[in-house]
Order: sequence, then C-alpha cells, then structure tokens
Amino acid sequence: MSKLIFLDNGATSFPKPEEVYTYMDHFFRNYGVNPGRSGYDLCMEAGLIVEETRKMLTEFFNGTDPNRLCFSYNSTDALNLIISGMLKPGDHAISTTIEHNSVLRPLHHLSLQGVAVDLVPFGAAGFVDPDGVRARFRANTRLVIVNHASNVIGTVQPVTEIGRLCREAGIPFAIDISQSAGKVAVDMEKQFLDVVAFTGHKSLLGPTGIGGLYVRDGVEIRHSRAGGTGVRSAVKTHLDEYPYRLEYGTPNVMGIAGLHAGVKWILGRGLEAVHHQEMALARMLRDGLREIPGVTLYCQDDLTDHIAVLAFNVEGMDAADIGTMLDVDHGIACRTGLHCAPLVHEQLGTDKIHGAVRFGIGPFNTEEHILTAVRAVGEIAAIRQRRKKSA
Repeated sequence: MSKLIFLDNGATSFPKPEEVYTYMDHFFRNYGVNPGRSGYDLCMEAGLIVEETRKMLTEFFNGTDPNRLCFSYNSTDALNLIISGMLKPGDHAISTTIEHNSVLRPLHHLSLQGVAVDLVPFGAAGFVDPDGVRARFRANTRLVIVNHASNVIGTVQPVTEIGRLCREAGIPFAIDISQSAGKVAVDMEKQFLDVVAFTGHKSLLGPTGIGGLYVRDGVEIRHSRAGGTGVRSAVKTHLDEYPYRLEYGTPNVMGIAGLHAGVKWILGRGLEAVHHQEMALARMLRDGLREIPGVTLYCQDDLTDHIAVLAFNVEGMDAADIGTMLDVDHGIACRTGLHCAPLVHEQLGTDKIHGAVRFGIGPFNTEEHILTAVRAVGEIAAIRQRRKKSA
C-alpha cells in the first residue's frame, strides 16, 4: 500500500508544515517552562511567545486589543465560555441548523435552564438567510451565534450581512471559525463581529489542545470559572480584566508555540493563495465525483463562498462501509457519519442513512491525491452497481 492520502483535514490538518514541528521541538527544549509565573529569564522568554501570538492572532482577525485575545484548549472550550458567559435564564439566543455540537449542546443545556433558543434552517444551497435571522430577533435576544463555515457541506455563511443586522439591533454576534480560520478572511471590523471562537489544530495548522476567542472591546463575557492567573494572587475572586478574565491556570504554552508557527506559515504564503489552491482541488474533486453513477453530492452545485470540504454518499451503501473501503483498499483517510453536526444531516435527510462520507482538503494535498480519490470512489460505486444488477 502506498503512503496514506489524508483527506480528513476537516477534522484536523495533517501533516503540519515542517516549520511547526521544528519550532515546537526547539521551543519546548529551550523554553518549556511555566510562562508569566516568575521573573527569571527563561520564564520571561516563555511568556514572550504567548504575548507575541496574542498580537499575531489579533492582527490576523483585525482586532484592536491583544489583551482581548484569550487562549483556551480548543474552539469547543471557547464556545462554552462564550455561551455560558453571555446567556442566563430568561434570555433568548439565535443560532442555526448548520452548527456543530460545540454550539448545539451548550445551547440545549441552557434551554433546560430557561434560555429560549431559535435555530434558523439553511436553504437548499446550504446558506442561512440573514433575513431569517433578523425575523427571530426579540427584545430579550442576547446572543446570535453562527458557524462561519460548515464542517459538513463547506458553505461559508453570510456573516457580514448577519453581523450588520445584529449591530443595528444592538445584539451581540459571535461566530464559530473552527473551519474558516486559516482558509478565508475573518475581520472583526468589516464583518461586524463581537466574538470569534477558533481552534488551532485545523486550518491554522497548529497542534491539538490549543484554541481561543477574541472579544471586541465593549462586549463582556462573564467568567464562569475561577483559578490561578499568575498575577494578583492575593485577590480572592477571579480577575475581571482581559485576558485573565477568560484564562484559567497554566496555559498550553507548547500549543501556543505551535500555533504561532502555523499562523506564520499561512502568512508567509498568503491566506488567499492557500485557499485558492485548496478550492482548485475541491472543484476537481467535485467534478470528478459527480460524474460517477450512484454518487450524491450535497450543496456542491456552486462552490462560490465555500471551503474545501465536501460530503457525499454512494447509493445503497452505508457511509461507514465506504470509509472503511477507502482506508483499507485505497489508503485514503476520510470522515464518515454525522460529523458532530446532526441537524445538517436532518435537513439533508442523511441522518436516516447514518450520515455521509466527508473529504476535507488541506494545503498539502495534490492533484494526484484527488485523482486517486475519484478513482477509488468510482471503483466502490461500480462494485455496488454490479451487486445491484446481479441481485
């Protein structure tokens, strides 16, 4: 079997740029101490990479204050901080059916405690209508939260239009940029964003275990945890000032170092250039798959406002079986099932057939990878067609 073809970049990017591996090894060997807890030189050097990465990401998202860039363990962690810190019983929240469970589940738990939740469905092409969001505004709406780019069908939502409507109504607007950060532009100012939640291990090309959120000046999130911050230790309550307001305990400084290297790699090549390369491969993949008899694609007719994520099924086959055959027989790694986004599959109707197969393209995929994947799916579909005729 030839080397594995990794088409599961929607789950995590792999491989990482060589610069990420090299820098993480160098950093941990030379500066792998607890940052900001003491005044010796090594501790100060470790703290420096944390602050430099805050500044880098603040600029990356066109924020204004690096102190309001708070690190967490991943986007799920950040989204829980946002949702639990901005909503309370009696409030109303608006989200969508395009969401990942990292939004759906926290909202559901709060709905059991008296928070009203409205979910706006996406249209046939995979996009949420901003007017559909506005139609659900109430006097007690305290948060609108939307998945910027779908981890199932790849559609990039019209967050600028939604954000403008929220800003006009005085409603805080948060987006989950787990899939979009590092692929398409995220701009706090131009897109009228109040809070963004990101993870480091997907398209930002860092390691797992690191993520965070950026909070626009004037937007407040209650702290729902408490612990050590390394500063003002005599204060009995958790600190209110950012970034300490939303950071707790020893940070994942190793992860921050890797994230720093990943973002630096993206900046060196250009965000638009990386996205253009991935979308060229996505079009090749889409065009190849839709020529195969029995293959169904979802929301892939027009790849404008998309990221390079594609879901499909083969008629009469379980997605999990297709994934196994791609892995065992063709050396292709992908994701199958509901992708932690069950409402997407409910709308598509794929929940009744155990979800779909997902290919996620990354910056290190090649045309040969895509051609191999198309051939592999073609062979699998042909096997199904032969069995169907002989039945």
